Amino acid sequence: MRFERRGGSFGGGSGGRRFGGGGSRGGFESRDEPKPVKVGEEYDVEISEVGSKGDGIARIKNFVVFVNGVKQGEKARIKITDVRNRFAIGEKAGAAGEAPAAEESTETTEETTESTEVTEETSEE
Repeated sequence: MRFERRGGSFGGGSGGRRFGGGGSRGGFESRDEPKPVKVGEEYDVEISEVGSKGDGIARIKNFVVFVNGVKQGEKARIKITDVRNRFAIGEKAGAAGEAPAAEESTETTEETTESTEVTEETSEE
């Protein structure tokens, strides 16, 4: 019995995509290409779309970042939590344009207030 290949696209060949055939899908296909985002970095983004599972989709240098808990059209500051070959996952870290270390500056203010109080008590004695 002899099997013939009839115009199908079973890998390579005539540009079909069914089983790994040619054609460019755009974006980041190469595993060797450096990703434009890194875990722990924060970015100001605009959510351009909503994915099938309800996550917001942002793009950083055409690299897809999924963000949970945001709406389409929303501008937000996000923090990257995971980077994969073709996409990244981020979480909302605040409104776009916010200072990334807002919590740290609050602690510094409290420490300054405490040291001022100690100085005042010492000078009264």
